[in-house]
Amino acid sequence: QVQLTESGGGSVQAGGSVKLSCVASEYIDSRSCMAWFRQAPGKEREGVAAIGTGTTYYADSVKGRFTISRDTAAKQLYLQMNSVQPADTAMYYCAALPHLLGSGGYCFRSEYDRWGQGTQVTVSS
Repeated sequence: QVQLTESGGGSVQAGGSVKLSCVASEYIDSRSCMAWFRQAPGKEREGVAAIGTGTTYYADSVKGRFTISRDTAAKQLYLQMNSVQPADTAMYYCAALPHLLGSGGYCFRSEYDRWGQGTQVTVSS
């Protein structure tokens, strides 16, 4: 069963940038669904971005600021976060569905069964 490990979180000032990484313990097909979620204190977990068969999908709150990408050979998933805001403060989780292929939008709406432990991002104003 594939294991996911996130890294790259930390403290950043509003308007700054941070890049999250997620490494998988085994190869995941480049067409398979992968995504980033986040959970802020006292709030439910929410989808941030997803990547599928050649396409990506973003939550409205991060569209134009965040970019999801993958390096299949390196077994890595990334989330480039630009122009971060205090509202972006949360624990960020990487998720995968290794056997599900679909568009970015389809992947965004899917139920994930592989999760990392999370990495904290704190944005100060």
